[in-house]
Parts: sequence; C-alpha cells; structure tokens
Amino acid sequence: MALSIIESCVNCWACVDVCPSNAISMAETHFKISPKKCTECDGDYADPQCASICPIEGAILNAGGEAINPPGSLTGIPPELMAKAMAEIQAR
Repeated sequence: MALSIIESCVNCWACVDVCPSNAISMAETHFKISPKKCTECDGDYADPQCASICPIEGAILNAGGEAINPPGSLTGIPPELMAKAMAEIQAR
C-alpha cells in the first residue's frame, strides 16, 4: 500500500510538510514517495494529505495507478463540462 508521484509534479513542496509518515522526498526530476514509509495516511487522516493539497490534478496515484486527485477535483468541474465550455469559447 503506497502512493506514487508522477512526472507532472512541479516540485512545489506542498506535499512534503503535510505527510505524517515523512515518506515524500526530492528525486532527480520530481518528488517521490517511499513505498516503505507511505501509509496512505491510514490511521492519521481520512484522505491522503499529499493528494489533498497537491495543486496538480493527476500527479498523485494510488497503488492501482489511478489518480487520487483526478481532473476536475480541484475545480469541482467535471472534465466533460470543462471540455464543452472550452469548445464553446473557441467557437466564438
């Protein structure tokens, strides 16, 4: 059970200080989560704190490789509606 950070990470440092397991560290191109230390905040918080604060949608994945903060999670706007709105704007 461990989360991972992918290359879309922008190294903003937001996740580092909120990790109760101290599992997040700087790597060569972006931050990484130590699978040996990561508890997914189980026992500490209801939701993984790194994903709760991450400003980049889709940058943190669960053990199954699915985004914990998927597109639309920051804005509350479903991706389909965002795509439709963008298409309408571009059509003007």
